[in-house]
Amino acid sequence: MANGGAVDERRESETVVLFSEEELREMSGVKQTGDCIEVTCGCTSHRYGDAVGRLRVFPNGDLEISCECTPGCDEDKLSPAAFEKHSGRETARKWKNNVWVIVNGEKVPLSKTVLLKYYNQSSNGSHRSQTGRVFHRDEFVRCSKCNKERRFRLRTKEECRVHHDSVANASWKCADLPFDKLTCDDDEERASRKVYRGCSRSPTCKGCTSCVCFGCEICRFSDCNCQTCTDFTTNAKA
Repeated sequence: MANGGAVDERRESETVVLFSEEELREMSGVKQTGDCIEVTCGCTSHRYGDAVGRLRVFPNGDLEISCECTPGCDEDKLSPAAFEKHSGRETARKWKNNVWVIVNGEKVPLSKTVLLKYYNQSSNGSHRSQTGRVFHRDEFVRCSKCNKERRFRLRTKEECRVHHDSVANASWKCADLPFDKLTCDDDEERASRKVYRGCSRSPTCKGCTSCVCFGCEICRFSDCNCQTCTDFTTNAKA
């Protein structure tokens, strides 16, 4: 028991890096995990009830949630907005008010806690890399003719638009690539190479809040009528 107490004391001292002991004292489920703070969170649907999860807060402002709404749910690394939608919340798109944590036994909206401090400092939570620039990892699109996957680098708005339109095109072919002159005869990237997708946090990352964007001004387009872009444009104006 003495050793367990020592571990707890070390963990409590580590939490001071992000938040003071006083700020987290009455919050339920607080845990220091590596380079982030974890807390119990949730979102309430009038129809489905409470969806509970684990919110992770990172020093760079990133927020991600592992959903625990049901024993079989495997939704992980969700943004708060995606978690809000996954929970079935009827008045979605206001995740700062709809996603809550438990403080003193009461459900308190994230907007009324200290947990958004780093998110708000990071240019209002813009999706950014460690350099402070908006970042998107490389993505792949499969050719409708040869069935090979081709890499798309998403560093500029133009590149994001090309990828966006290619995904929407069910008959997209290798020859349609504007930046890399490839044909169906060219070899596909090896699987060992595909795992490197440009994440700033980890070279072989399978997807995290540093490299997976859920929507920004670079990868969403006001002149596109798809549901994803329309929703983003509508929310941006709200």
